[in-house]
Amino acid sequence: MRITKSKFVRSMSALTSFPGQGLPEIAMAGKSNVGKSSLINSLTRNSKLARTSSEPGKTRLVNLYLINEAFFLVDLPGYGFAKAPKQEKQKWAEMIEGYLRGSGHLKRVFQLVDIRHAPTEDDQLMVEYLRHYDIPFTVVATKADKLSKAQRGRSIPVICRTLAVQPWEVLVCSSKDGTGLDALLEQIEAELPKEDGPEPDALPGVADEDVEDDLN
Repeated sequence: MRITKSKFVRSMSALTSFPGQGLPEIAMAGKSNVGKSSLINSLTRNSKLARTSSEPGKTRLVNLYLINEAFFLVDLPGYGFAKAPKQEKQKWAEMIEGYLRGSGHLKRVFQLVDIRHAPTEDDQLMVEYLRHYDIPFTVVATKADKLSKAQRGRSIPVICRTLAVQPWEVLVCSSKDGTGLDALLEQIEAELPKEDGPEPDALPGVADEDVEDDLN
C-alpha cells in the first residue's frame, strides 16, 4: 500500500457527524509523548499533516485525516501527560472512550508504546478499553531507532507481559528510519474493502468544529 493523498478533515471534542463519514477508520492511540504525530506524518509522507511538538500533551482533540480518499486515520488524544490537570486528563479519557464506544466504522486501533520503557498503567487501561469493546488492535513499539537489535529483543517480552499480547502481535516501528512502516501499511490495507463498496454517508459538517486544532 502506498499513501498518495492525505488531508486534515476535522478536530472533534466528541464523536459527531463529519464529511465522508462511513469510510473505514484506523485509529492511533498512545501516550502524549509516544510519537503519534510523527508516525502519521511518516506513513503519509507528509511532514506537515499532523503537527508535532517538543512539548507533550498537544493532541487534545480527536483529529481526523482523510487518506487516499478511501479511509480515515484518527489521531486520538495523547494520554498520560503528567503535568495536565486531573480534570483535563478525565476529559481526554472521556473523548477516547466515547470514540471507541461510538464509532461504527473503526476497523483497527494501533496502540503505540515507547519501546524503551515498560507500558504504563494508562497503556494497560487503553488495551483494556479495546478488549472491552472488542476492537481489533495491534501494539506498535515506537522509537525503535533509539535501541540496538539486542535491546529491542529484551524490550519486546516486557511489553508482551505487561499488555498480555504475543510477540507476533507487536510491530516494531520507527518514524525516523522507516523501520516497520511497510508492515504497518500492510496491516492498514488488510482492513480496507477489497472491492468498491457503497458511497460514504453524505453528512453535513459542523461549522464550529471544522477547523484544525491549533493545539495538535
